[in-house]
Amino acid sequence: MNLSRQDHWAYSLAEWSIPSEILDQAQTNPWIHPPVLFQIPEEINMTISHNRALEALPVGGSVLDVGCGGGVAAFALTPPASLVIGVDHQPEMLEMFSENAKQHGVAYEVFEGFWPQVAADVPIADVVVCHHVVYNVADIGPFLLALNSHARSRVVIEMPTGHPLTNMSGAWKHFWNLDRPTEPTSEDLLAVLGEIGINASVQSWTGQLRDRSDIDQDAEFMRVRLCLPPERLPEVREYLLANPLPKMREIATIWWDVSALIESN
Repeated sequence: MNLSRQDHWAYSLAEWSIPSEILDQAQTNPWIHPPVLFQIPEEINMTISHNRALEALPVGGSVLDVGCGGGVAAFALTPPASLVIGVDHQPEMLEMFSENAKQHGVAYEVFEGFWPQVAADVPIADVVVCHHVVYNVADIGPFLLALNSHARSRVVIEMPTGHPLTNMSGAWKHFWNLDRPTEPTSEDLLAVLGEIGINASVQSWTGQLRDRSDIDQDAEFMRVRLCLPPERLPEVREYLLANPLPKMREIATIWWDVSALIESN
């Protein structure tokens, strides 16, 4: 099958769907994004992604954070940014983002909805950041082009080099004898960018995952994602104790400058 890069991305993501015979047993939506996991720490550790954004951000500039969560991608840039714009489809995330903006003493705007469907309502910013979102986007071409059209200077994407649920592949095999896919990857996203005419740069690095000290919370999240009933929580906890989740993972920072494109239009 000879697929375009964009079609290959969509096809690969579709392979991550949960078989209906398993999904139908789920008592809770397994595709959870608990807001507690997206709150920003008191002190944000600067990463390569933040540094690539800072390089293109003027003093007093603006940052658009797509799929913002609590805003760790944006608030690492304040200062020099004086305006942060958050887009997310979960109201709880935007509430966190707004509260964090107030605590940082920075002007903010928020827009509820899925990108790029709400893009027409969202203002252009100096720098657009998008951290840990693209693996949730099947129609990736329009998504990336809308990021590009909303940046005066640079777009910075941060993503794991492999799908973020890869670390649960062993658990799916253990509890359901289900083999999980291995694509798409950050290399596939670079190929999509090339296909739509964007020549991006990439830098890979090792990043630390959130604190894994709460085994009960991790077990509950895993139980829900595995579509298992509450009474099997002790089994999941036992599995996690024997097979602890990794503390580190490989991250790709992908960025490109768009100022020349805007000037030529």
